[in-house]
Amino acid sequence: MNEGKPGPSGEEPTARPEGSDGDFELARPDRAGAVPVDGHEGDHPLDRPRVPERPAEPTGASTRPEPPTTPSAPAPAASGGIGPEADPRDAPAPPSVPGAVAAGADSSDVLAPAPGAITETAASVLGNVGSAGSAAAPGVPVGGGERPKPLHDPDPYSTPPYGEPGPWAPAPPVQHPAVTPAHGMATAPPPPAAPTASPGAHPGPSAPVPPAPVTAPVPPAPVAAPEPAPVAAPADAAPADPWGRYDPWAVAAAAPLQQAGPTVIDAKQRRGRARRAVVGAALVLALVSGGIGGIVGTYLERNGGVGTVELPQAGQEAAGRDPDSVAGIAAQALPSVVTLHVSGAGEAGTGTGFVLDARGHILTNNHVVEPAGDDGEITVTFNSGDTAEATVVGRDSGYDLAVVRVKGVSGLAPLPLGNSDNVRVGDPVVAIGAPFDLAGTVTSGIISARERPITAGGEKGDGSDVSYVDALQTDAPINPGNSGGPLLDAEARVIGINSAIRSAGSGADLDGGQAGSIGLGFAIPINQGKRVAEELINTGEATHPVIGITLDMDYSGDGARVAAKGSDGGPAVTTGGPGARAGIESGDVITEVDGRRVHSGEELIVKTRAHRPGDRLELTVERDGKERTVSLVLGSSGGG
Repeated sequence: MNEGKPGPSGEEPTARPEGSDGDFELARPDRAGAVPVDGHEGDHPLDRPRVPERPAEPTGASTRPEPPTTPSAPAPAASGGIGPEADPRDAPAPPSVPGAVAAGADSSDVLAPAPGAITETAASVLGNVGSAGSAAAPGVPVGGGERPKPLHDPDPYSTPPYGEPGPWAPAPPVQHPAVTPAHGMATAPPPPAAPTASPGAHPGPSAPVPPAPVTAPVPPAPVAAPEPAPVAAPADAAPADPWGRYDPWAVAAAAPLQQAGPTVIDAKQRRGRARRAVVGAALVLALVSGGIGGIVGTYLERNGGVGTVELPQAGQEAAGRDPDSVAGIAAQALPSVVTLHVSGAGEAGTGTGFVLDARGHILTNNHVVEPAGDDGEITVTFNSGDTAEATVVGRDSGYDLAVVRVKGVSGLAPLPLGNSDNVRVGDPVVAIGAPFDLAGTVTSGIISARERPITAGGEKGDGSDVSYVDALQTDAPINPGNSGGPLLDAEARVIGINSAIRSAGSGADLDGGQAGSIGLGFAIPINQGKRVAEELINTGEATHPVIGITLDMDYSGDGARVAAKGSDGGPAVTTGGPGARAGIESGDVITEVDGRRVHSGEELIVKTRAHRPGDRLELTVERDGKERTVSLVLGSSGGG
């Protein structure tokens, strides 16, 4: 709609001519000295920017008139010359001239030149006049005849390019891509000469304009060529079509289509694709397997598995073990270790012993068999479970050792005896016994000390049952019931006889209470046990080495002091005894034995009993603040 729209330069709105569909005419500006065109006042040519020419069109197609070299006075307009249909964007948009286009012509029609026709400027003005309604005079059609049907419906809003172009400046020309020669410099192709229409040619309004052949597009040069300056064109040349270069589809439509061939893949690319496919498949498989495994695992955990539960287990292995391992030592020693059950005189007890020889002699502690007395019962249980009755061969309370014998038993395997003088602190040891009547119990540890003087027993009060042991100390667990059992070295040889423990609750005697081991166990050295066992088997009693003196057991000083008188009221130093011959007198303090310090009377007795009768001792004696060394040969006394 254009009702009431003001004209250019503040003019009054222009009335619509008869028969127009919303199109209108714009008033032309007054130009001094303009020559009327075809009797119309105020018409004038407008300068048109010079643009490169389009390629030549085929013969017979309508052409545009060549613009004059210089803008001159307009020539009389040709009557009835209507060019073929053209794109209204092909020409700039100057103000329209009333009556410049014949009635019934489309807004995209351009008047064909004829002899005496108007110039290019006038033709450009006429070519941009609104459709259907612009005539020589308002309401008077020019040329007669019915107007051809436009290619599109009228635009009710007069929007370019389908409506009437507005009074804006013409669009600048578009630079087409230049042709790139073989040496790489971009050059603009020379425009082909456009064919000129013969005078008087008048193609029909419906004759289509065949498209000009377009070569395949060439990639543009890096730098756009400068826009050429407008130059004068020959009078017979066809006007350039700037809107043709504005067509965005021109290059794409003219370029020949190419068919894409198959992609050539080399061996490296195929290997890469295969690798990626394998990796992808592995990842997918891992994800799927992990998901399935998680689901199955969760189900089994929550539901306790499927079917019968069968736990994994190691297969059968060889029963043998290294001979120097705890298991190897236990395997060698257990057949020779026995458990003793003793009863008599209203007492009963359990202890351990081990086989000394094939004749059935078994070594154990004196306090184990003591409850049997002279008419009690002793039952020996072997590791195989066989049992046999035993009798006492001999016993000695001073050494806390006893030997019993079983009869009618064959196939006994005696334990080999070691040498306790070779034992060193830290050597591994194994203890076997029946703690708390648990037969065949094996424990292990090390030698934690040597020559530890201990005393055990003393329940009678007269000291006749006190044991003096220069013991081996071990941390192998020893408990009540281990008494008399073997203490073995790494080669399964007996190096001691387990006899006592130090308990945190009630004394040091193994029989004194039921307190357990705190890691302080004591064993009689096998060297001493061997001598005593041989004497008990051969004579039924053991001998003790003696110095021939009586000690003051109440002395609290450092060392062992000789008492003032003997236990029976006689002299403290036995007449003619080893001590008397060495010059020891009452009141003397013995501080060293064979160069080793002694701190009490019990310790002196232990050091003395660690030797055999007849051994020579070196004693350091202190008298009146002076020390002297004496040498003596140990005597012998009967055991008890």
